[in-house]
Amino acid sequence: QVQLVESGGGSAQAGDSLRLSCAASRVAFVTYVMAWFRQAPGKDREFVGYISPSGASTYYADSVKGRFTISRDNVKNTASLQMSSLKPEDTAIYYCAAGLSSRAYSYWGQGTQVTVSS
Repeated sequence: QVQLVESGGGSAQAGDSLRLSCAASRVAFVTYVMAWFRQAPGKDREFVGYISPSGASTYYADSVKGRFTISRDNVKNTASLQMSSLKPEDTAIYYCAAGLSSRAYSYWGQGTQVTVSS
């Protein structure tokens, strides 16, 4: 059973930075695209961005481009989401996901709450 465990969420002020981590186990991590999604209260889940298996390519939603950075460590089996210039609208539960392509994700973490106040 693949496990993805997020950590690093919490509360922040607008303009602050936070870093989320996703630790993967029981998976051939280096073969998976790793992505981040988020879901705000009362809203649908929203794609944030993904990183290719090698880490050479990343792609971001327009809403976070230039503020968020996804990275990965294929030795430690971790993926990270560095969030800067946070806005109140970034408040959501953040999920990491793993998939063999960027179009479909088979495995999901349990989520970590990020709350940004103005």
